[in-house]
Amino acid sequence: MAEEAREPIQVEIEAGVHWWCACGRSGHLPFCDGSHKGTGIQPVRFEAAERMRVRWCRCKETGVLKIWSAEG
Repeated sequence: MAEEAREPIQVEIEAGVHWWCACGRSGHLPFCDGSHKGTGIQPVRFEAAERMRVRWCRCKETGVLKIWSAEG
């Protein structure tokens, strides 16, 4: 795995539901684009109450969504 893939990716998101790619196949990381179909891996739902900047895990080593505040 490339070293950069071990670092979280910072993204500004709008309020609402977002789907985190858990399989790593999406062409729109860190978000799901449906590329997981047939893998048995499902995206993870995340709901933001307001527009915010977050850092999303992209290593995919645990299959668990990790989100950090962009400030922290």
